[in-house]
Amino acid sequence: MSKPGCLITVLALLAVLAVAGLSLMGLYNNLVTQNEQVTNAWAQIQNVLQRRADLIPNLVETVKGYATHEKDVFKSVADARSKLAGTTGPREAAAANAELSSALGRLLAIAENYPNLKANENFIRLQDELAGTENRITVERMRYNEAVRAYNTAIKRFPANFISRFFGFNPREYFEAGPVAQEAPKVKF
Repeated sequence: MSKPGCLITVLALLAVLAVAGLSLMGLYNNLVTQNEQVTNAWAQIQNVLQRRADLIPNLVETVKGYATHEKDVFKSVADARSKLAGTTGPREAAAANAELSSALGRLLAIAENYPNLKANENFIRLQDELAGTENRITVERMRYNEAVRAYNTAIKRFPANFISRFFGFNPREYFEAGPVAQEAPKVKF
């Protein structure tokens, strides 16, 4: 082979390697971006769960002023709130969140027995804040699960699956409702 032919072959090989290297870099950077989006979405769920946890003591204190003999309900709300604050992952948070929702449901059911409490301006405002927070939690869970779906899909697709395995990009957990959320609520009048 002549020198110009050899040079062309080497340059072509280098061009192919450069294109492959840039493609691999692009795939890696895309996986890093999607992984960070999942992490950010999880942090946002924790943010709104913390907002809810911050509202609960005010709600409990307002109800306590009217319903002093309902100590077990107040304790279950406080215990569930503490459990939620100590969670580390989506599965654990979903179970603790379901427990807290159940305890809050019992607290709000108590409020139904106290007409003066239901008319109390602070209670109404706290209830509205809590309802708004519950809506935010729902939206953030949806966003988190969407980010997890996009990320998990990206790390399983060819050829990113090779890069994801090599660099340790592992599938992330979805935020799923706990077993308590699967049960229909019991309403008593």
